[in-house]
Amino acid sequence: MEKEKVLIIGSGPAGYTAAIYAARAGLKPVLYTGGQPGGQLTTTNDVENFPGYPDGINGPQMMMDLQKQAERFGTRVHFALVTAVDFSGWPLKVTIDESKVVEAETVIVATGASAKYLGLPSEEKFNNKGVSACAVCDGFFYRGKEVAVVGAGDSAAEESTYLSKLCTKVHLIVRRDEMRASKIMQQRVLSTPNIEVHWNAETEEILGDESGVTGVRLKNTKTGEKKNIAVQGFFLAIGHKPNTDIFKGQLTMDESGYIKVIAGSTKTNVEGVFAVGDVADKVYRQAITAAGSGCMGALDAEKFLAAKEALVVH
Repeated sequence: MEKEKVLIIGSGPAGYTAAIYAARAGLKPVLYTGGQPGGQLTTTNDVENFPGYPDGINGPQMMMDLQKQAERFGTRVHFALVTAVDFSGWPLKVTIDESKVVEAETVIVATGASAKYLGLPSEEKFNNKGVSACAVCDGFFYRGKEVAVVGAGDSAAEESTYLSKLCTKVHLIVRRDEMRASKIMQQRVLSTPNIEVHWNAETEEILGDESGVTGVRLKNTKTGEKKNIAVQGFFLAIGHKPNTDIFKGQLTMDESGYIKVIAGSTKTNVEGVFAVGDVADKVYRQAITAAGSGCMGALDAEKFLAAKEALVVH
């Protein structure tokens, strides 16, 4: 059985930053990328708010740069999926691709979060045929067309303004009579001429045919009145679900499934297991905060290992 000092699960800014710090500390970390190597940033074209890039940087390129930097210091990156964990004893046990079991003295969880869907049968039916959870990834295909975005937070505002530069019109579907987005993002939405906001509206059905999405049926949450709007694309921006299913029953989580950490640290309820990035952060969810917590996770793991070694020596 393979034995590791530091095993990192996930390959976004948090996972790679943890790997850089752990590798430079001589801990020889191994990193398993998971099902989406590079994490959510691989679906982002322009990253303009990460310090050190005055002209911005392409999201996938940034993640490749982080991978190279981690590997430069000795991180072993494996394109594989962690399918189960056993944190009931120490060393910790991690199962890779449902077959190989690896023992680890510390585990840094950096599995991130995934986009939420409404749960409509029509949404599933037209997935990749007009339904998308990433405007930056798929917006190009809707250049010169009308689209709808559902959501009320910063993500919905950002996706709407992005699409407004490509599409003739963007319909923003908001459940209540106000948005949750920051004031600057709301102002951006409301001052964009080709964005129409549908207040007190919920998506009842996505309409379409063999060619894909042709429209969406909305229901007014106050009056019950229904209306159809013609669109060729339907984009979801209603939040994220933390990728924590494999840790259920092992790590303490909140009601939404985010891993709970001890305040001021990345420590979980299990000794030697640390949670970093969006998997433990439902407030900020930024690349820079994820990277910062990745650094914290590596430092916490290093301290944990040093304390263990001190106990063995004495």
